[in-house]
Amino acid sequence: MDFDTVMTRVGSDCQEQRSCDCDSNRGCRQTHVHEVLGSTQIYGCCSDAHNHRFATVSGEAIPIGGNDHVHEICFHTDFADGHFHEFKGRSGGAVFVGGGRHVHFAEARTEEEDGHRHCFRVASLIDSPIDK
Repeated sequence: MDFDTVMTRVGSDCQEQRSCDCDSNRGCRQTHVHEVLGSTQIYGCCSDAHNHRFATVSGEAIPIGGNDHVHEICFHTDFADGHFHEFKGRSGGAVFVGGGRHVHFAEARTEEEDGHRHCFRVASLIDSPIDK
């Protein structure tokens, strides 16, 4: 599976797509979000070898065909080796893990900074981890 197959790039403003039409969150039915955290793959060698960490919360569920959904994911990595990287994209569809719970997979590359990009692979945490 290549990076462009799993992730779909989105616009640069990284705003959530909502299923309701209102000016504020009041009155909107929130769907669900996922925690997403991980590390990029190492880039470079010798004294320039480095990677970055990231942690974020996805956007709300965005319905796609076949009773499935994806989530928008946006983050800045930590600041390492004198720079950070940005990522804006979408997860893959839901992967059911039992007990009515699911996660999402993402495999992509960060934006270029300092003359390079980093690849990463991550699975979100389950939605509503303490709900029964």
